Amino acid sequence: MFNFLKSNKNAIYGGLIATLFTGAGIFLLGNVTGYEAKHLLKVSLNGLNMLCNTIVLASATILALLLTLLSVSYGSQDTLRKKHYKQVLSIAKFDVILFISALILFQFFNIPIIESEEVPTNWYKIIYWATLGSTSIISGMMITVILMLYNAVTNLIAIIGLGEDHPLISKDEVDGKIDEEKEKLKDE
Repeated sequence: MFNFLKSNKNAIYGGLIATLFTGAGIFLLGNVTGYEAKHLLKVSLNGLNMLCNTIVLASATILALLLTLLSVSYGSQDTLRKKHYKQVLSIAKFDVILFISALILFQFFNIPIIESEEVPTNWYKIIYWATLGSTSIISGMMITVILMLYNAVTNLIAIIGLGEDHPLISKDEVDGKIDEEKEKLKDE
């Protein structure tokens, strides 16, 4: 867990900043009563459903695109270190957590709580704050996944596209290529 935090700290900071930013917007709304919370939930429910739906679709697409990333990684001329594959695995794990969280929230938002006469009015305030807090968290998680994916892609571009010497290139492979070049020069 500590390795994950250390290697993805910029992406996590980006997600936390996004979560805090949206959370601050929620906090600025101030204290609401149960009736106000019920009304605000009614008004915002379509947007919340759309947000969760978008995050579910995006995270599923990212998971599928990770297979392409692995294919490109494996097919490159340079042998990549295990660290690269662990980075892709971390993205996949975090993306699956995001997918499941957004899907559960999506299902939760489709429960017709607002239409129920049995729910006490004071519960709407709790439901409202929990809803806004959880959507802030999944929005931050989505930004974290995007930033993690961005880091992986920029590393691959530097290695494959630009041919740069990169810490993710396996040194055994580089040393082997140098030895091959020396042998070719001796033969000539």
